[in-house]
Amino acid sequence: MVLTQDQKMKISSKSENMILVERMIEDVCDLFEVGEDNFGNILIAVTEAVNNAIQHGNKFDASKNIQIWFKSSKNQISFVVQDEGVGFDYTAIPDPTSPENIEKPHGRGIFLMNSLADKVEFEDNGKTVQLFFNLN
Repeated sequence: MVLTQDQKMKISSKSENMILVERMIEDVCDLFEVGEDNFGNILIAVTEAVNNAIQHGNKFDASKNIQIWFKSSKNQISFVVQDEGVGFDYTAIPDPTSPENIEKPHGRGIFLMNSLADKVEFEDNGKTVQLFFNLN
């Protein structure tokens, strides 16, 4: 697949479409010759964002779509994930490392994104997330 920065991937909100997202990430990382360490961070952070969009944003509604695209500059690549949900208050996410949350099986996606990406931005009431990765 030949990738361009304005190319958007649109998938329906089904977990089985994650393989398409993983392939896109692999293709983008190959294109920009991303190293193994950065590749792992990108793969985990972006798939967490897409999983959150499927599960929490679009509530597994297969009639709703998720759009994913990437942008690049000289030393940075970013992925944008946008769902069709109602959004959420991304400033009020509980800390999964606090004692009362440590045993909970969910609630680590945004924490992982913030830990693995160099910068994370939410827009449109949380319906859009942009993950930035430095390539140097």
